[in-house]
Amino acid sequence: MANFNHENSSVQSNHAGKGKRVYDLEERLIQFAVRILAVVEALPSTKVGNHVGNQLVRCGTSPAPNYAEAQGAESRNDFIHKMRVSLKELRETRVWLLIIQRKPLIKPAKKLDAILDESNELISIFVASLATAQRNKVKK
Repeated sequence: MANFNHENSSVQSNHAGKGKRVYDLEERLIQFAVRILAVVEALPSTKVGNHVGNQLVRCGTSPAPNYAEAQGAESRNDFIHKMRVSLKELRETRVWLLIIQRKPLIKPAKKLDAILDESNELISIFVASLATAQRNKVKK
């Protein structure tokens, strides 16, 4: 059966050099997208499973590239807009995961607990980041 769990939810990378570790949200979002694809592949090949899977592929894989676009934003407003798009897609992903769990389209439904926890953590990160960006926008 597909593995929706993630061994290390606090993804880090060595981009800072000299062995110093930094938090890498983009990598975490990419790994989240890969896990979402595993969920979709585990859905039943039914009318309902296909519909839910198609929706989940769209919203569950878009936060990573939208976040990457935000990193190259042309202005603070552009950054805020792209971060809001990522947040919107994360929230939609969470709802589809809850639908899969409550139906249940994947059994046992508890298999989705870890990826739901990750979606909640990512949503919290984006909410906090947007609040900071909005505060900083007002200061300028």
